[in-house]
Amino acid sequence: MNNGEHHYNAHLIWDGNRGDGTATYAGYGRQYRVLIDGKPELQGTADVAFRGDADRFNPEDLFLAAISSCHMLSYLALCAKYGISVLTYEDAATGIMKEDGKGGGRFEEVVLHPVVTVAEEAQVERATKLHERAHETCFIANSCRVPIHHRPSVRS
Repeated sequence: MNNGEHHYNAHLIWDGNRGDGTATYAGYGRQYRVLIDGKPELQGTADVAFRGDADRFNPEDLFLAAISSCHMLSYLALCAKYGISVLTYEDAATGIMKEDGKGGGRFEEVVLHPVVTVAEEAQVERATKLHERAHETCFIANSCRVPIHHRPSVRS
């Protein structure tokens, strides 16, 4: 029995040494790989604004995707629990990150825009309200300081 405690492991490897390591800011690559046992390799980089490659995931992309997907999974579980049949779910999540002028920064806001189709018109109101509960139960949202807002659209 795990007493509700779950452990995760990720092996990160920086692939950006172009010969001189980090001797200069412009001289090193931002490429990295994340290896997690039994899963496909994830290739990442910094955001293009920070000398990264546009064709790879960056931490900001993954942060936003983690919030959006965790909310969805929490929401779907609640809908199943309360007998609401969700037929489709999409989210066009957005995030705003601001630099602080001192080399750091933080996300100021994340907004989820889930568009949900449920099987029955009578389920629309309850399905809309369950987004609030999904936010409360989302493991990732509960681990964040950034304000996370929801602007759901539920239809039948």
